[in-house]
This record gives sequence, structure tokens and C-alpha cells, in this order.
Amino acid sequence: MKPTVYIKDLSKFVNEEVTLKGWLYNKRSSGKVKFLIMRDGSGYSQCIVFKGNVSEEIFNLADTIAQESSFEITGLVKKEPRSVGGYEIDVHNLKIISLAHEYPITPKEHGIEFLIDHRHLWVRSKKQTAILKIRHRIVKAIRDFFDERDFVLFDPPIITPNASEGTSTLFEMDYFDLGKAYLTQSGQLYAEAGALAFGKVYTFGPTFRAEKSKTRRHLTEFWMVEPEMAFYDLNDDMDLAEEFLEYIVQSVLKDREEELKILERDLTHLQKVKRPFPRISYDDAVEILHKKGIEFKWGDDFGAADETAISEEFEKPIMVHRYPADVKAFYMKRDTENPKLALAVDVLAPEGYGEIIGGSQREDNLDTLLQRIKEHDLPEEFFSWYLDLRKYGSVPHSGFGLGLERTVAWICGLEHIRETIPFPSMIYRNTP
Repeated sequence: MKPTVYIKDLSKFVNEEVTLKGWLYNKRSSGKVKFLIMRDGSGYSQCIVFKGNVSEEIFNLADTIAQESSFEITGLVKKEPRSVGGYEIDVHNLKIISLAHEYPITPKEHGIEFLIDHRHLWVRSKKQTAILKIRHRIVKAIRDFFDERDFVLFDPPIITPNASEGTSTLFEMDYFDLGKAYLTQSGQLYAEAGALAFGKVYTFGPTFRAEKSKTRRHLTEFWMVEPEMAFYDLNDDMDLAEEFLEYIVQSVLKDREEELKILERDLTHLQKVKRPFPRISYDDAVEILHKKGIEFKWGDDFGAADETAISEEFEKPIMVHRYPADVKAFYMKRDTENPKLALAVDVLAPEGYGEIIGGSQREDNLDTLLQRIKEHDLPEEFFSWYLDLRKYGSVPHSGFGLGLERTVAWICGLEHIRETIPFPSMIYRNTP
């Protein structure tokens, strides 16, 4: 019995006979030689079927394998730098596991709607597997970062009785005899409870926004990681966000260089993502827009085009802080030097990718928070537990949220966010 190995491990078996199992990615013929490109999820390898090395039956069998058929080969591993993956297999035996029907996704150009219709198959392509492997590495970096810094994972509910940032973009449902409930927009309010129990926590899970937006930056279902820290002010919050982004990007550069090359990503942009990051106030950002001839009214929130225009001035992620309080959530603490401003920060990715982090120092005063809830016309009874956090040992605390898919899009250099998640949900599509 020859050892069954993964393609990624072929370097350990040079000049040895092994067995590979996978799917046909592509093939070509040249007289007495057939070249089968196998993929097995870990990589790609060229398998050479030479007429002089196999029986007539096996040689002819190689002709019958269609794209995405599953098969098994046994052969000698050879180092070949010119071959895909750097190694190739001199095939001695071949066994078909399952012959595929005519595969709908071919090397020719397909429209995006066709590809999304076939997303369950499109994820097999080289570019899509590269993107999702980078996503996997980003997720690992996120967990490693917080685990190494003694944060506790704190899982919030996905079905909640209230909104964290207003009710206009909530997915609503009937919840038994208790009335309406909603799919979560954020785990942040619950993370605050965790921070006052453990000191430092993070939530990481799916969130939902019923926002009728068709932009390249929006999905209706996406993943958020949200750290929350007791005794942190806004500056501490920004320091952590800065360190966090650098850690993620440098981890991907270290471990997923091959996948970034498949995506033809310009690595020089990512190599610059090192601390310190530029920090500017909302006022400074507005001034940038005005100097560029962009009409913008002080007090408005930045749109996607505004964020792009601001970030174009910098080579690194840019941290914009102290926004007008009226455009921020009720729970954000006001600046004592100017109560019209919220102690909030948004981190804008360079190259036009917009906001990837939003955070703030939270309001820790009971009376002030209660007044804000009333001003926003929110149901006080649903926030009774949240107000309790200010009654029993309230402390200054801060946190932020990072959108996983926007981060993947930026690091991969993608045009649209729909390629960053295995099955994207958008306002005009919820299949496959």
C-alpha cells in the first residue's frame, strides 16, 4: 500500500511512490502523454500519464475523465519547478471514483450572475479557494490575537428583543407569545455585560442588516468580531484597533503569500500596514473633502465616496475620530470638551475599501444613558438589563467592531464583497 497524501505535502515524498485523491481541474494531451491537473483542496498537481509507463487500459481511461470528475492516482513524486505546485506525479495507476456530468463552469468567461447562480460550484475555482483560504487565515488571526491577550470569547444571542443601533435595518420575526424579535445587528451591548464580568471579551459571529443597499460593500448577512474592554478610553480603543489590524494583515502576508499571488494582489500595499496609523479628527476629514472640491455638510455622516476620497490621501488605514454625536449611536460617550462630538472612531481601509472598523468609548453614566435612550425613542423596558450595567459598578469602557467580509475584500483586493463569503446573501438574492 502506497501512502495516501495531500498535494501540499508532496515535498516530503520526492522520489517516492504515493497515492493522491482529488478532482480533475484541467487536462491536456500531447501524443503519447496526457497531463491531468488534480486538485484536492490543499493544492494543485500535474499528473503525467505516459503511454510507456501504464497499461493501454489506464492510458485510455485518462481520456474519459471530464472536468471535476473525482479520481485516484498512484505514481512517483518528482520535483519540477515549472509545474503547477512545483511537483508532478509520474502516474503508474489511475482509478476513476466518479465521472462528472458536463461541468457548467468552463475556462471561458462567465457573467457574474451565472457564477453566483452556481456559487456551490464556483467555490471550487482557484481564485475562489484562494479567497476563502485567506478568509480562514484572517479568522485564525482574529482568534489568535485575542486569545494571546487574555480576552474571553463571549457569545451573544442572535435573536434579540431590541436593536443596538435603531430599528430601520432590522430583520423582524414573531417570537412565540412575546411579540416581535429581531436578528442581531451587533453583539456589542451583550459584550459590554461580558467586559464588566471578565474585563476583556470579544464576540465573533453572524450579524444581519435589512439595509436595502446594492453597493459592492454590503451584504445582508455578514460576520463581525467585537472586542469590549473595561477601563479603556477612546485612545486605548484606537491603540488596540491599530495593533489588531497590523496583526491580521501581517499574519496573512506571512502564511498566505501563495494565495495572494493567485489573486494578483499588489503586496506592497499590505506591507505598509504597520503601526502607527494616521489619526485625524472628523473636522480634519471634512477639511480634506473640501480641499478636494467635494461638497460636504458638517454634521453629516460620510458616505462610501467620501470615505474613498479621504482614504486616498493615505497609504495606511486611517483612523477618523470624534464624530458629530447626532450621527452616532445612543450608547457612545460625548466628548467632555465638546458635547456635540461623540468619542467615536472609524477606521477606513486604504485603496478605497472604506470603513472596516467602527468603535467608541461607551456612555458609562446611568442618568445620561437613560436620557439618550429616551431621546432616541427606544423602549426603555428592553434596555433595563443594559442600564443595570451602569447601576452596579459602572466603569469607563470601550470597544469596536470589525466587519470580516470587508476586511477580506480589502486584503484580497476584491472589487465586490460577494466573493468574500461562501454563500453571499444580498437584497436581490438568497440562493443558493
